[in-house]
Amino acid sequence: MGNRPPLAMRGGMLNPVPDKRFSARLAEYQARVEAALDRCLPAATEKPESLNEAVRYSVFGGGKRVRPVLVYAGGEAFNAEPAALDGCACAVEMIHTYSLIHDDLPAMDDDDLRRGRPTCHKAYNDATAILAGDALQALAFQVLVEDPGITVPAAQRLKMVDTLALAAGPGGMTGGQAIDLEAEDKKLGLDELQTMHSRKTGALIRASVELGALCSGTVDEQQFQSVSRYADCIGLAFQIHDDVLDIESDTETLGKPQGSDLERNKSTYPNLLGMEGAKQAARDMLEQALEHLSDFDEKADMLRQIALFIVNRNS
Repeated sequence: MGNRPPLAMRGGMLNPVPDKRFSARLAEYQARVEAALDRCLPAATEKPESLNEAVRYSVFGGGKRVRPVLVYAGGEAFNAEPAALDGCACAVEMIHTYSLIHDDLPAMDDDDLRRGRPTCHKAYNDATAILAGDALQALAFQVLVEDPGITVPAAQRLKMVDTLALAAGPGGMTGGQAIDLEAEDKKLGLDELQTMHSRKTGALIRASVELGALCSGTVDEQQFQSVSRYADCIGLAFQIHDDVLDIESDTETLGKPQGSDLERNKSTYPNLLGMEGAKQAARDMLEQALEHLSDFDEKADMLRQIALFIVNRNS
C-alpha cells in the first residue's frame, strides 16, 4: 500500500463532497446488506409472529446503513471479498437497530418517531420492542459465530466476536447511553462529551471498520491501528454533525424529532463550541481521519468517501 495522498485532498484543499461514483457504490453495499439481512432474520410468518414482525419492522425501516457500509469499505481496504463481509455487516446493523429500539423506549429517550415512522414501541408495544431489541442483539452474535461466508481462522473469528461485544457493552455503546441519560440537565465539559460519544456512537463505528479488516485474514497491525484511528475520527465527526443537524434540519428530513437534544437540555457540541465552532470541529475530524489513511492506496477510497459523506449528509 503506497503513500497515496487522500483522494479528497485536491491541491492542498479539502474537496467538500464525495466523488460522484460514491453514490453508486453506496447503493450497491446498501442493497447487499439488505439482501443479507433478509436471509439472516426470521420470517415474519415464523412463530412468534409478533416478535419477528417487530424485528423486521425495525431493521427494514430505512436508514443509510452507514455501519454495514463501513464493514464493506474496511474489508475492501484489506482485500476481503464481499461475501466474507456480509455476516459482519448484518451483525453491526442488528446491534445498531437494537440500540435504536431500546433508546426510543419511554424509559430512555421516549421518542415516537424513527426514520420517518412510528418507533417500534409505538407500532407494537413496549414489551414487544424490548424483546425485539433483545432478539437482535442475540442474533448479531449468532451470525458472527455461524455465518459460513466468514472463513478466517477460529482465533480471528473469536476476536471479531470480542470486538463487537466490547463495542456494544458498558465500555462502548451501552455505557455511552448510560452516561447520556445521567447527563440530562447537566453541563458536560468538552472532554466529558467526547468520552460519552466515543462510546455511544464511536465504538460501533470503530468496530464496523475493524470487523471488515478482520474478515480479510492476515492483517498488518500498523495498518489495522491506522483504520481504527480513522474510525475514531469519523465517529466523532458523525456525532458533531448530528448535533448540528438537530438544530439546523427539520423533523421530516431527519426522520426523527428535530430539536430533541435542546428539549432535553443535553450538552451538545454547538452548545459548547457554537455552531461555527462545531462545524469546524467536524471538518477537523474529517481531515484527521483522511490523514490516518495516507498510507493506503485506492482500495481505501471508499473509506475516504464515507468520511466525506458523514460530514455532508442532511439526515
